[in-house]
Amino acid sequence: MENVIIIGTGCAGYTAAIYTARANLTPLLISGTQPGGQLTTTTEVENFPGFPEGIMGPDMMMAMQKQAEKFGARIQYATVESISRQDEGSFSVNIGGEALQSKTVIIATGAAPRHLGLPNEKELIGRGLTSCATCDGAFYRDVPVAVIGGGDSACEEAGFLTRFASKVYLVHRRDELRASKIMADRVLENPKIEPVWNSGVTEYLTNEKGEMRAVKLKNLVDGTERE
Repeated sequence: MENVIIIGTGCAGYTAAIYTARANLTPLLISGTQPGGQLTTTTEVENFPGFPEGIMGPDMMMAMQKQAEKFGARIQYATVESISRQDEGSFSVNIGGEALQSKTVIIATGAAPRHLGLPNEKELIGRGLTSCATCDGAFYRDVPVAVIGGGDSACEEAGFLTRFASKVYLVHRRDELRASKIMADRVLENPKIEPVWNSGVTEYLTNEKGEMRAVKLKNLVDGTERE
């Protein structure tokens, strides 16, 4: 019987592990499909307190892992398939057919970005393709960027990027934004944001270094294409 099982090994999971390990609860972390979380897919992290010169995302997560293990946390590289409550008040955590019993379960699974599923997408993460404006916006000073989507999240990211980018294209599949009115109004009134209506991205275009150069768009009404 475990005292604590923590599901997820991102920042939240390791923070929970450090606190519970220091309380002598010897927590067990279940890594999930992406050990280390989303920060392992980023390059330089400049907005985390304590690193004035920045730190590489994977290096930060390795440091967090070592800190948690220093106090007695353990890591099992597996994916949780189900959790059920037992009669005695404990939990049964199923990982690949194996049932782990624990008094407490902490769910720290974080979030996952919704990508488009286009060819060479994974290779471009950190090389012109990002899912976090606040994390990576400062790397794109004085260059045009494109945001894909039309909801509140897309509008918020687009607005934030105007602090750095020379221009922000907001590419949306419809002819009006799905965002709340206040968010939509802010975007449409911003002179640095150009909405691209009724369009979807069909291809990522790269330069000779394999970095993002442009995106190919298809107009969903008349079928025309543009970069």
